[in-house]
Amino acid sequence: MSKVVIIGAGPGDPELITLKGKKWLEKADVVIYTGSLLNPEILKYAKPNAELYDSATMNREEVFKVMAESVKAGKLVARVHDGDPSFFGAIQEQMDFLDREKIPYMRIPGVSCLQGGAATLNRELTLPNISQTVIITRPEGRTPVPEAERIRELARHQATMVIFLGAQHIGEVIKELKEGGYPKDTPAAVVYKATWPEQKIVQGTLDNIVEKAQAAEITKTALIFVGNVLDPAAYDYSKLYDPSFTHGFRRGDKNVL
Repeated sequence: MSKVVIIGAGPGDPELITLKGKKWLEKADVVIYTGSLLNPEILKYAKPNAELYDSATMNREEVFKVMAESVKAGKLVARVHDGDPSFFGAIQEQMDFLDREKIPYMRIPGVSCLQGGAATLNRELTLPNISQTVIITRPEGRTPVPEAERIRELARHQATMVIFLGAQHIGEVIKELKEGGYPKDTPAAVVYKATWPEQKIVQGTLDNIVEKAQAAEITKTALIFVGNVLDPAAYDYSKLYDPSFTHGFRRGDKNVL
């Protein structure tokens, strides 16, 4: 079946690709992958005779051309992104091209490095009475961000924040977080290449995380986690599993202390 399958391949560990993503990658005649970010071990699932294209060396039009010509030739194309491309994946422009050209395609979601990082930290990002909101963002770099979405503005919410593409600007990122209202003793962590063999984790507070990340020589391919969920002094247990809490699947026991 000739079409494009957009696959989120997971945060790095090749076993974290979904079963569905692996199945379609194994079938693909052509594989276009993000070589600058994807763990090359993922490509072991591709057919030995699959045509491989590293999009890190290609521009937008070159990627579009491979997709269109391959599908026209009756081939199945796997467009493989790291993590889940819903976040900073530049896939909307690809899907819009496929729509314009009436090229059939489907998407298979992946495990984001956000989830991979939270798992390596052994933290839940939403805790009762601590934070019920996760803000996913990035600092301004060569790609601008709307004024209302600058880190210092988002920091006013005091929610859990996960900052992509910020390791190389960590000094400025932490400065903006403090200016936005986070106390300097707010817990923070930097996770480099979550779930990869070379993974690094640095933990501290907004007051010392810059120095710790620099000492660990983390300058790219990392997420910055910020918020009290990383080291909560106290939090409420969930209502979902409270013995006295009634819901559609369980009758609460009012006699439980």
